[in-house]
Amino acid sequence: MQEWAAISQDVAQELIDSMPGRIAEEHSIETPHGLLHVTLHGTSNTRRPAILTFHDVGLDSKSCFSPLFKFEEMQEIVKNFTLVHIDAPGQEEGAATYPMGYAYHVCVCCVCVCIFRTVIGVGVGAGAYILSRFTMAHPDSVEGLVLVNIDPQARGWMDWAAQKITTLTSSLTEQILSHLFSQEEMSANADLVKSHRDRISKAPNLINIELFWRGYNSRRDLIIDRTSNFKCPVMLVVGDQAPYEEAAVECNSKLDPTTTSFLKMADAGGLPQLTQPSKLTEAFKYFIQGMGYMASSVMTRLSRSRTTSLSSSYSMEGERERSRTLSQSSQGGQMPPSPSHTMEVSC
Repeated sequence: MQEWAAISQDVAQELIDSMPGRIAEEHSIETPHGLLHVTLHGTSNTRRPAILTFHDVGLDSKSCFSPLFKFEEMQEIVKNFTLVHIDAPGQEEGAATYPMGYAYHVCVCCVCVCIFRTVIGVGVGAGAYILSRFTMAHPDSVEGLVLVNIDPQARGWMDWAAQKITTLTSSLTEQILSHLFSQEEMSANADLVKSHRDRISKAPNLINIELFWRGYNSRRDLIIDRTSNFKCPVMLVVGDQAPYEEAAVECNSKLDPTTTSFLKMADAGGLPQLTQPSKLTEAFKYFIQGMGYMASSVMTRLSRSRTTSLSSSYSMEGERERSRTLSQSSQGGQMPPSPSHTMEVSC
């Protein structure tokens, strides 16, 4: 952490000076683990935690998060927080080719934390895993986590064997697409899948993407249980058609229900931040309000949902958690769900 702190002190003033009021700045920072590309948006108000995003494999910060953070109703959040979009080394547009054997390091997040003191992490897929590892190592630096399509488990032997076979029979592009989308979604949302297939297959930094993919597939288990895990509020997000739905549900069962929200989005696949930004924006507002920020924010879309079900989870003496589901017809003006609730949204 100290080496990252030294780097951050060198660039902190430059970044802060580039944030007059509302910002939209891109910076490249030399680190011991490669060139780190950082994009800043939002406000220069440093009294609140920065919102730190980390993208999935096969995406960069723009393709992963731009539709969400440019969404009209998200602007209330953007104008109140500094947004810090991190590109994993070598994944940004125009990146130089990295050498084979390059290893990705979770401490790429440290450079931003040293500047902004604390953050609210928003990660998708591989980015969710990296932010989780970082939060466990530096719990005082993270005030909240939003984890989309989290898979906390390492690949087992069966997964390893299947991956070896897939490597022989499928291109890198198809492997990554099967990570981003379920088979059902590939059939139902052909245009979206085609756009990502074209973008990945024609990417000039395909070698770097492969290195990131290999690094994610060699991940270790996140050691998670209810007595020793995240010290901050966590919101898990997954689509009901996402390839990692079961992994996200299993992760939710291991987290402290008093500090964890679980959002399972109906008719959503592997990239809900792209396909359903309105629902995710509203849930994110609820989450931030639960942390004590933006108390005056007005909820709109979720409060008008025709059906919203809230599942309150609990456990008894080590047994697997059970749920009782409360179906409500929303009329607006409701209080946000408490952190211990699972919210399944169907609109």
